Amino acid sequence: MFRLPVLVLLTLAIAFGGGAMSASWTLKATSGFGAIKLGSWSAYPELQTADADPFAKAHRADNGRILLGRAEGLVFTALSDEAGAALSGRCAYDISGTTPPTRFWFLQVTDARGAPLDTPARFPTSLNSWTTLRNSDGAFTIRVSADPSPGNWIRLDSDAGISFVLTLIDTPAAASASMIELDMPTIKRIGCRDA
Repeated sequence: MFRLPVLVLLTLAIAFGGGAMSASWTLKATSGFGAIKLGSWSAYPELQTADADPFAKAHRADNGRILLGRAEGLVFTALSDEAGAALSGRCAYDISGTTPPTRFWFLQVTDARGAPLDTPARFPTSLNSWTTLRNSDGAFTIRVSADPSPGNWIRLDSDAGISFVLTLIDTPAAASASMIELDMPTIKRIGCRDA
């Protein structure tokens, strides 16, 4: 007698629960389509524009962060080094080279989801174009490690996966059709504590 209503309720629970879980997973898995990849760095130039795809708009609404519009700048994220290995908080890295033309940039280390790392206030957690020491040709090298290093240094002491976030503010590269030709800094693993 109650078999049919119970089966209908069970089917509806599975359908709605599965649909909600798959939508949540999709929003966390990607920022949408149209990514550009330059070495280890990737960006979504259409993420904040009216041309953004439905997944990007939903991701933006779910994320709750204010993102830069195409005319304002571009955010690049790296989850792996130049060799393709996933970034780890237990390793040391050198980020070297130049950035695309921009009025201002800053580099920070975050966890794999993009949240700031829990680092004591006395240690540098980011660098920007005004505070970074450069060579005579404009190139720079930033050491990201647990141990202090002379020159440009960002502290990294974590047991989890990390990401590097390079934000370019007021850059002509954001409006360029040939973003594939931009020069991005390279990420080289120096060594790891558990190796």
